[in-house]
Amino acid sequence: MAVIIKGGTVVTAEGEARADVAIEGEQIVQVGPDLDPNGAKVIDAAGCFVMPGGIDPHTHMELPFMGTVASEDYFTGTSAAMSGGTTTIIDFAIPGPGERLMDAYRATRGWAEKAAGDYSLHVAITRWDDGVREDMGTLTREYGVNSFKHFMAYKNAIMADDETLVNSFTRCGELGALATVHAENGELVFQLQKKVFEAGFHGPDGHPLSRPPEVEGEAANRAIRIAEVLGVPVYLVHNSCADTLEAIARARLEGQRVFAEVLAGHLLVDDSVYQNPDWRFAAHHVMSPPFRSKEHQEALWRGLAAGLLQTTATDHCCFKTAQKAMGKDDFRQIPNGTGGVEDRMTVLWTHGVNTGRLTRSEFVKVTSTNAAQIFNIYPKKGAITAGADADVVIWDPAATKTISAETHHQNIDFNIFEGMEVNGLARTTLSRGEVTWDDGELKAARGRGRYVNRPCFPPYWASQQVRNRGAAKTPVERKPFKG
Repeated sequence: MAVIIKGGTVVTAEGEARADVAIEGEQIVQVGPDLDPNGAKVIDAAGCFVMPGGIDPHTHMELPFMGTVASEDYFTGTSAAMSGGTTTIIDFAIPGPGERLMDAYRATRGWAEKAAGDYSLHVAITRWDDGVREDMGTLTREYGVNSFKHFMAYKNAIMADDETLVNSFTRCGELGALATVHAENGELVFQLQKKVFEAGFHGPDGHPLSRPPEVEGEAANRAIRIAEVLGVPVYLVHNSCADTLEAIARARLEGQRVFAEVLAGHLLVDDSVYQNPDWRFAAHHVMSPPFRSKEHQEALWRGLAAGLLQTTATDHCCFKTAQKAMGKDDFRQIPNGTGGVEDRMTVLWTHGVNTGRLTRSEFVKVTSTNAAQIFNIYPKKGAITAGADADVVIWDPAATKTISAETHHQNIDFNIFEGMEVNGLARTTLSRGEVTWDDGELKAARGRGRYVNRPCFPPYWASQQVRNRGAAKTPVERKPFKG
């Protein structure tokens, strides 16, 4: 049955206007004022904003990690996401030791068959050999993968060394794929973890000490410089500090294609959480990179408002208290990860739009449209326009609630935003035309989610950047070396 959303104000990345939205099947077919219902089911959006469904470009559902498996699966995670207005996630296929990329991808696709909302997958590059090179080509050509993840941290597990980065970045350039990076110097982290532990910091308070901002800033700058030399675009995930922001700003001002993401948690939770005497509370905030001081938070807000950070995500990777307790006597063994896929949009509205840090159109950009454009699924996703998927959130700016683990839909017994009062909520969420969340009632259906193909960009990007690299920089006078 056709659906028409009437009486709301449509907000897109370009602007906002009073308009109705007509939906047939899974697509938006018309946007305009005073549309004739003509027998369609009418959803009243009076007093609300009608926006593209959110896209979270960084989640980890049921991830095998650090000796356990994340508690959130693809059904519970995508369902929780839709209760908060997010209709699409981009998750990860991460190969185990010696595992082929294709095998890891197929296994993850199998886990994701239960998803209630639409999803896509980044694929991680953890080593380099001819099989990896071949599988990257297959994934881009046949399976709609256009981004590959590189962990510069987690030594002796999934860390990609510089040789792997150079080879994989080069291959991304050949394929027109996007190289994405978790920027932390894995060797420094490894050494600092030993020193911090030996110094007597065994609890969660040792975690941020082993991963200071400089560790992240060095790795971010190194990844950006490698991408610059090779002439490939790069996307930095979960930037948490001013150190990375400075590297990003420098590169973008020089014309380099650098994209960057910030987590809602890093904008709103500060490093004082690790000093909490309640071990459970502190351990539930152990993630990498860790939460930073308020000075870094302010820098991140400025970077988001200035467009240096283009997307917001959650790095949603849930571990329950019993799982976190694996590191009760050693912070290095605490599974890294926090939740947030349900709360991302409302905390960003409350602390971004309601405070004047973001306009409503900027909110749409950083929660949906920019991710759709960077990962090449726009305007299928991230848009309110004829022909787009009918992923729509009806946002009630007057609605309020207090966030709590007792009432959230995420499969975790903790919430990093516990007790936060938020103003502005998803009243109704539609996923490809079907209502999946309505006025506090979750209507998500197991297995209804669909895999989203993401075509690669032209390899021309890489060749063009190689030709132009350094052209806009001021020439440096080279003086003869005198021995």
